[in-house]
Amino acid sequence: MANIEKRETPDGKATYRVKVRLRGYPVQSATFDRLTDAKKWAQDTESDIRNRRHFKYAEAKKHTVSDLIDRYMERMKKHNPTRHAGIKAHIDWWREELGHKLLVDLNKATITESLEKLASTPKNNGKARAPGTVNRYADALSGAITLAVDEWEWMQDHPMRKIRRMPEPRGRVRFLSDDERKALLTACKDSETKHLYMLVILALSTGARRGEIMNLKWPDIDFQRRVITLHETKNGERRLLPLTGHALALLQEYAKDKGNQKGLVFVSAANSKKPFEFRTAWETALKRAKIKDFRFHDLRHSTASYLAMNGATPAEIAEVLGHKTLQMVKRYAHLSEAHTHSVVASMNEKIFGGQDGSATEAA
Repeated sequence: MANIEKRETPDGKATYRVKVRLRGYPVQSATFDRLTDAKKWAQDTESDIRNRRHFKYAEAKKHTVSDLIDRYMERMKKHNPTRHAGIKAHIDWWREELGHKLLVDLNKATITESLEKLASTPKNNGKARAPGTVNRYADALSGAITLAVDEWEWMQDHPMRKIRRMPEPRGRVRFLSDDERKALLTACKDSETKHLYMLVILALSTGARRGEIMNLKWPDIDFQRRVITLHETKNGERRLLPLTGHALALLQEYAKDKGNQKGLVFVSAANSKKPFEFRTAWETALKRAKIKDFRFHDLRHSTASYLAMNGATPAEIAEVLGHKTLQMVKRYAHLSEAHTHSVVASMNEKIFGGQDGSATEAA
């Protein structure tokens, strides 16, 4: 039952204090400037309590955005340390921006205002943030809210699902031409840094990310099955990489010198628990090969591009690269034009028959 009490402020303004009491449930109260708002809140609250909807709202009044972030990051640190490290800067920004707010006040308007502020604030170097960067910040907070709604029941609705992402330009597709690839591999082979050549061959052969390769341990390599098991990936799922050809031969030869090792494959000479630093050697190799506008991550794009040009389907490319959806591999679709043409030609040949174009449809 609801009880509404009229009160008067020192300046003579009327307010309405509402208390909702139902047997077996804690008292809920609120104050309104208008009687109609007080009556509506009382009616809605009674209905929510009877239908057990009110308690998600009550949880949202107990916890702040900082509470949400703390619990979420603790979970990521334990179950997905790679993502924990990847989103830390983004999530720390949200903590500073909205950490003081209660979850009940975290709505579409509040989040949108913060994202607009982020987009309009230049980076430390004075340049504007790219739409993709703003979307990554939004993704970080969205992941935390998803758990609050679906698992912890701290929130009833997911405000991020109502917010449109900023349109992003088509993803970068920079891959090595045949001449560039030959020049780069020659420069890596001649590098003063040992194993740079093997590192680049492995990246090109498997399409693995830099962090996945640098954290690779000897027990992750199964020479008998010819596969590499990646235990820590960007999306938090294990992935198998086929190990074949030149990359397999190089690793087998390298393993002979290492004996029964258990640690990192590309280990630092100064610290056996850290991977070796190859940035200077990599940049030197690029200069010697006269290759411009190329990053180590573009080796991964090169692998995907070579797969597309050799007839691999988007689903096959996504599986090799470890993408959960086909959206990320659409950027390589134009490279598989020859393969697509042959598939369509084969279909037409089967359906329409002879080369003269006569419509002799197959029975």
